[in-house]
Amino acid sequence: MRIALSLLGIIGLLILSIPAGVHLAGLHPKNTHEFDFNFKGQKALIIATNHGVLNKPGEETGKRTGLFLSELSIPYFHFIEAGLDVEIASIEGGDVPLEPTPFFIKTREDNAFESNPLTMNKLKNSKKIDNLDFTEYSIIFISGGWGASYDLGYSDLLGQKITDAYYNSDAILAGICHGVLGFIRAMKPNGDFLVAGRKMTGVTDKQVKELGISITPMHPETELKRVGVTFKSQTNFRDIFSNYTVVDDEKRFVTSQNQNGGHDISYTILELLQVK
Repeated sequence: MRIALSLLGIIGLLILSIPAGVHLAGLHPKNTHEFDFNFKGQKALIIATNHGVLNKPGEETGKRTGLFLSELSIPYFHFIEAGLDVEIASIEGGDVPLEPTPFFIKTREDNAFESNPLTMNKLKNSKKIDNLDFTEYSIIFISGGWGASYDLGYSDLLGQKITDAYYNSDAILAGICHGVLGFIRAMKPNGDFLVAGRKMTGVTDKQVKELGISITPMHPETELKRVGVTFKSQTNFRDIFSNYTVVDDEKRFVTSQNQNGGHDISYTILELLQVK
């Protein structure tokens, strides 16, 4: 009995140590920034995916997927704390499915978001982008997750809305991980891609290969390069542990490489907004 209890205790300690271990390796690093902003009266829009199945083209079934919650929850709370009114939207409106994640990679913000009926209601009843005027927002932030590769980069309407916000407002346009795919259909009046020639980042092809999830129809590094982006990234022994945020020269587009950049990109956006 003593041996069994001792083994259970050891197993329990090992389980409890997993979150600290993955943080130490670089996954979901803790916030290191001093957030001291006040944008009361201004609005932020966070856009997420409606797609919830990790399927090959032509298939309708597969593993569950969707939004990687920390890519929304961390910016959401930072924007709220900065006084912004934050709305959540999607291409179709309604439910935003969540990528199933084990407890040891959930962030503090994930747990706070999921335990709050008000925030979860926003996710279950996201606003449809058709009904929104993007020029009303100071920040337009596009979250990622595997689901985003199925819908964000295919939406002409999202591209038009991003274009409208760029030319008819001073909004900071930002995206993280697969969310950057939401920029690839934004166009200049002359028909060129809006993001061509800009420095940006997103999930690397190396990370997609390392995770063995290449069946998704769009890969951020490939697609950004295709539309003329000057792609920047940071590599690691595994890119899932990398963390890199990029601001374009005009300081209108802010992008972050993967799920580790929630705090960094939020701080960078708010800092840029403050000096406008």
